[in-house]
Amino acid sequence: MAKSTLLLLLHLHFLLLFISSSSAAASRPAFACAPESPAVSLPFCGTSLPIRARVRDLVGRLTREEKIQMLVNKAAGVPRLGIAGYEWWSEALHGVSNVGPAVRFGGAFPSATSFPQVISSAASFNASLWEIIGIAVSDEARAMYNGGQAGLTMWSPNVNVFRDPRWGRGQETPGEDPTVSGRYAAEYVRGLQQPYGHNRLKLAACCKHYTAYDLDNWKGVDRFHFNAVVSKQDLEETFNVPFKACVVEGKSASIMCSYNQVNGIPSCADPNHLRNTIRGQWGLNGYIVSDCDSVDVLYNNQHYTSNPEDAAADTLKAGLDLDCGSFLAQHTGSAVQKGKVSDGDIDAAVTHTVAVQMRLGMYDGEPSEQHFGDLGPNDVCSSAHQELAAEAARQGIVLLKNNKRGALPLSTANLHTVAVIGPNSDATVTMIGNYAGVPCGYTSPLQGIGRYAKTIHQMGCTNVACTGDDQPIDAAVDAARQADATIMVVGLDQSIEAEGRDRESLLLPGRQQELVLKVAAASQGPTVLVLMCGGPVDVSFAENNRMILWVGYPGQAGGAAIADVIFGAYNPG
Repeated sequence: MAKSTLLLLLHLHFLLLFISSSSAAASRPAFACAPESPAVSLPFCGTSLPIRARVRDLVGRLTREEKIQMLVNKAAGVPRLGIAGYEWWSEALHGVSNVGPAVRFGGAFPSATSFPQVISSAASFNASLWEIIGIAVSDEARAMYNGGQAGLTMWSPNVNVFRDPRWGRGQETPGEDPTVSGRYAAEYVRGLQQPYGHNRLKLAACCKHYTAYDLDNWKGVDRFHFNAVVSKQDLEETFNVPFKACVVEGKSASIMCSYNQVNGIPSCADPNHLRNTIRGQWGLNGYIVSDCDSVDVLYNNQHYTSNPEDAAADTLKAGLDLDCGSFLAQHTGSAVQKGKVSDGDIDAAVTHTVAVQMRLGMYDGEPSEQHFGDLGPNDVCSSAHQELAAEAARQGIVLLKNNKRGALPLSTANLHTVAVIGPNSDATVTMIGNYAGVPCGYTSPLQGIGRYAKTIHQMGCTNVACTGDDQPIDAAVDAARQADATIMVVGLDQSIEAEGRDRESLLLPGRQQELVLKVAAASQGPTVLVLMCGGPVDVSFAENNRMILWVGYPGQAGGAAIADVIFGAYNPG
């Protein structure tokens, strides 16, 4: 089936699910404006009024302390007005994730579809796919919100430009090209948010981490102390391109500022970046949130201000609306008392966050009576979403080399046994990368290959680190000698590249290179090298290897996709 035809059918399927879902009714109580609410007759609960007027009415009724307690991710409720507390932090990088405290798996929602990591989906260069994945993720997130197990504000996607290949979080990004990253950002945000009606949203996306952020922890330099020295041209032509696309083209409801300084000023305290560029030039219709504890970091780690009140004041006046952390809740009150920040600055921040909540329908009464209110457990891990995860994994696989009379795909006609070797040969959790949740299920490479041929399995390394003299490399060599073909799945995992963990080498870890060379020399038939990793690896040592695939972190169905490509059910070319 042609790629475009399949995606069209999938898109139509999602539209039908939206129109005729028969999922279980929502169980979450109304966030605000329920029929029994003491405020149900007040203007801010009036769904016929413009959102701007409703927000103005609500903010005008709040006390200063009530507003201050709404400046943080764990926002307090206002019981006297029937408004519940809200946890802003949910994640949906490539599926609903439990990294954020608002998401809880279990009960009616034990899992969610885990799509390929962003670097993998971006490798498909299929903009339609990116939007459709966003739509599927938004179905599942909204369903979990209806069931009381997720929020509606997703702090995704990560659209930082992956300039330094050693960065541990590069796997979360669309890659090193600003244009591709910008297109990905706009398409995925559209899919997540699915705007409808007048200024309404299904979910609120958040593009992060603004800006010039591609270092976590490298040789004693960490993201909490790093100062990125960047020219205006490089900001304009490289680092800011995806964020501009998020706001201008994707209409993202949020931008997250980063830990690092840019030219000596913390990103979350720079009015030129926040108030002037994001909100002024680009026209953000939404809120700006800090990376978690960034305000605390600029005071306690970077010592950018001499007292906490100045830190609170600088960030609010720069244009920050929400603190992921508790700093603003603790210090904004005293900052006002000392004349460092005004009530007007606080009002502006709360206005931006409440407006997004209203656009999401959180002040419209019962969730079950709203748009998307009928989404429930049947819409999570649906067969359509799981097939989409497999299709996305297939499209993201990159054929790096196939230079001997087109040896790939392998033909099962002449294969009795296939040796499946390598530290990632039976990977499960590794396949979903970071910022993932609990997947619907896994198909490992070994399982996927086993659907096509009889396998002989030897890891060759006990893990991706592959260090020590006791690695079972000889057993892997023996397996390759016995088989008609050999498939080696090597690479990295979150112990090597991750948030807070940058690499010092681009080589395969430990003795993996030795494993590849010895197994390739012993193999009695075709040898396929499969690289499972988010960041790049130097495999120039394997230039004589005839067949090489890069699969990124391909998600829950990664093993099936790898096998489909190797055995010709799908052509990655």
